[in-house]
Amino acid sequence: MRTKETVRFAIIGCGTVAPLHAESIIAAADAELVAVADVDQDRARAFGARFGDPRIYGDVDRLLAADDIDVVTIATPSGLHAELAVAAAQAGKHVLCEKPLDVRADNMTKMIEAADRAGTKLGVIYQRRAYPVGLAVHAALAEGTFGRIVLADAYLKYYRSQAYYDSAGWRGTWAMDGGGALMNQGVHGVDMIQWLAGGIRSVFARAGHLARRIEVEDTAVAAVEYTHGGFGVIEATTLAYPERTTRFEVHGESGTVIFDDQGLQEWHHLGGQPAPQSLAAPEMAGVHSYGHYRFIEDMAAAVRNNREPLVSGREARKAVDIILAIYRSAERGTPVTVEPSS
Repeated sequence: MRTKETVRFAIIGCGTVAPLHAESIIAAADAELVAVADVDQDRARAFGARFGDPRIYGDVDRLLAADDIDVVTIATPSGLHAELAVAAAQAGKHVLCEKPLDVRADNMTKMIEAADRAGTKLGVIYQRRAYPVGLAVHAALAEGTFGRIVLADAYLKYYRSQAYYDSAGWRGTWAMDGGGALMNQGVHGVDMIQWLAGGIRSVFARAGHLARRIEVEDTAVAAVEYTHGGFGVIEATTLAYPERTTRFEVHGESGTVIFDDQGLQEWHHLGGQPAPQSLAAPEMAGVHSYGHYRFIEDMAAAVRNNREPLVSGREARKAVDIILAIYRSAERGTPVTVEPSS
């Protein structure tokens, strides 16, 4: 039942990731799914029938003109994020965007500035930041539990077949995907490692399409220097068969912490400090991604309480700026400084 606290959501794009948005909106106590839009209206109708029969739009402008929508979630190909987010802000709608924020630095700036001018919220879904294990490790590192970080590594090894890239004309393109193993699959891991370590100062990288017939990289490696000292590596590929769980290793002067998508794997502290307990994400009926649920729940609270969302546009662009620096380094064959974003 709708109450005065209910925040009304619409979804733009009814493709692969959109069901995670819909499930999460329906599950959240103070959220309601009122509309969906897609250029393929048959797909939109089928999607709507599956998720409570919200209003269906084939025209995004008509959806944005509706006065009973508070937040739009953008679940389109990455290269369309900026255009849609700017239009939504101009229409007075808050935006929760799938990763990455966008694939171009100038487009990310346009999105952030449009939200600032309109006084609307701009958030991005980096679902790993919502899981208990990542939150616990971040808190421990921020508190100095493991001392100064000397090494911090991210291993992002996925598998995508040629058929996957051939399944849609935009996949594996610079215009719509903005990159490959890093920008599409690996951006979550890049965000996590830079968040854990407090930012990345510079990168020295190699990247290329070693096996797949695509424009963008299927494999990349980068040596990184962190803002607060310490070094690390980021490895990303879509050629690892069988696919590996995403893994993070952090070594500090006082110990080591390692975790992956299965949870905490190692916690070794010179002083014997024990690992936190109960780091498993709760299971929720009808919700396949606890992280998406938490970001929907958070965006509703951000709108109600007039605060920044869990990951703002400014925060979300950090990972993309790092990936763009990796691409420049790979192209030039030289180290590249990651320019701090405003």
